[in-house]
Amino acid sequence: MLSGLLKLILGFVLAIAVLLGTGLTVALYFVNQTAIPPNKPIFANDNPSVKNQTTKEAKDESTLTPESEPTPTPTPTKQLPPGAYQGRVTWSEGLSLRAEPNQEAEKLGGVTFNQKITVLEENPDKTWVKIRPEGSEQEGWVKIGNIERVN
Repeated sequence: MLSGLLKLILGFVLAIAVLLGTGLTVALYFVNQTAIPPNKPIFANDNPSVKNQTTKEAKDESTLTPESEPTPTPTPTKQLPPGAYQGRVTWSEGLSLRAEPNQEAEKLGGVTFNQKITVLEENPDKTWVKIRPEGSEQEGWVKIGNIERVN
């Protein structure tokens, strides 16, 4: 009788130990997965050789001394296509432009935080928008929650 009671108690202790060990392992797995930061997007303008060329051009321009103060000329405003509107990027790390409105689509380039954009169209379920960055002819798709309308 004593050995049967001992086996019962030992069985309960082992079952609880297995359940606690399994629960702890699963909890640690999910904690570690949420601690890994997502990959930073890589944009076409992140190329160091392009940055160096831009810096050299800026230095060359700064050495020139203008003879007179240049007068600002008004920039002509482009007409927006029907249904299009102006916006800006609100995602602090910038956005990747995609060829299609889905996360697995090919990356075409990128836009930086606070960059002005033109929103050209929305996909049917209104979760992605097709944009054109200001000063560029490149177009691509980004998530709609990462931009805001500016008027």
